[in-house]
Amino acid sequence: MTRAHLPGILAMAAIVVASNILVQFLFGQWLTWGAFTYPLAFLVTDVMNRVYGAGPARKVVFVGFLVGIGCSLIGTQIMGEFGPLVTLRIAIGSGLAFLTAQLLDVAVFSALRDGRWWRAPLASTLIGSTVDTALFFTIAFSASLTFIEPANDVSWAGDVLPILGLGPAAPLWVSLAVADWMVKLSLALLALVPFRMITTRLTAAA
Repeated sequence: MTRAHLPGILAMAAIVVASNILVQFLFGQWLTWGAFTYPLAFLVTDVMNRVYGAGPARKVVFVGFLVGIGCSLIGTQIMGEFGPLVTLRIAIGSGLAFLTAQLLDVAVFSALRDGRWWRAPLASTLIGSTVDTALFFTIAFSASLTFIEPANDVSWAGDVLPILGLGPAAPLWVSLAVADWMVKLSLALLALVPFRMITTRLTAAA
């Protein structure tokens, strides 16, 4: 890891810390503010991969993972209205989803890096975001995984409601996951603009 990689490391750490804080605050009925900051982690990973390669990108991912673990450990010690701000299930779901999705992003990007400039970042982010959402919400809230933390009552997440208030009936956590996934897909498209600008500037400066 060289000094050139430091901005990517700091950016990833800042995104993880901000997301862990903002996830505590609701934006509307189905989202938290963290849903808008966390997807930027994929932008950082893809920029690192394009400019410096898969190896440095993975190192930045591991830095983000370690920062996320630190945030989770702190969150478990802070008591909110309904218990710790971060439960064991959320900590496991967050860490496993982040590491799996980000490493998958690196692998997909690397496989497509020689194609048109937008293909690798778009495909890797879409696939990584989908896996991230599925893993996190299933581990954190699915009734089938209550054995992970039996004392943690997440029965509220199993309340059956129309998906996003409009679709077929499903547990509440499915609506939360769908809303989160839609934001990630939207931001994946928007992130192509800063991705192109940042990588062009860094490549020209190299």
